[in-house]
Amino acid sequence: MINDLLLIKKVKEGDIKAFEILFRKYYPPLSYYSVTITGSSDAAEDIIQDLFYVLWRERERIQILSSLKSYLYNAVRNRSLQYCDKRKLDQRYRISSLNPSSQDTEQDSLNGIEYRELEEIIKKSLERMPSRRVEIFRMHRFGNQKYREIAEALSVSVKTVEAEMTKALKEIRKEIELHTSIL
Repeated sequence: MINDLLLIKKVKEGDIKAFEILFRKYYPPLSYYSVTITGSSDAAEDIIQDLFYVLWRERERIQILSSLKSYLYNAVRNRSLQYCDKRKLDQRYRISSLNPSSQDTEQDSLNGIEYRELEEIIKKSLERMPSRRVEIFRMHRFGNQKYREIAEALSVSVKTVEAEMTKALKEIRKEIELHTSIL
């Protein structure tokens, strides 16, 4: 069996056979990992296929600083979280556009502004948090995953997931309280 360093070297040189070996080796575990984040096998399939397409297309420019496995898993995690964020945004848009009783009253406008402000506060708060905490928060809140599922996907304990969620929510609450006290 060819090791990953040799495999990626051959892929960078345009060796299609090496790429096929890489694909066959990593497609199943990456698909499973993506499903644990997205909750959708169809989405996972699209994410993984797109990742491998980009990997082949950009093969000469790709810089893998750690292990190939880490690189692929990080890429899948990022793409899967982006999918979850987009899906959540799409759901919000569909719900708001299907609401026939929504009128342009002063109260509706105020609620819309408050909601957008709240989203912005949460977004800024997440930007200041450690990446692992943000990842756990997004997997739970946007990916609708249970703590146990997150723990398995990230190879950490359920207690770690609980602790990170508690810290994330505490930081967000503090930011919201700070913002509302200013107003």
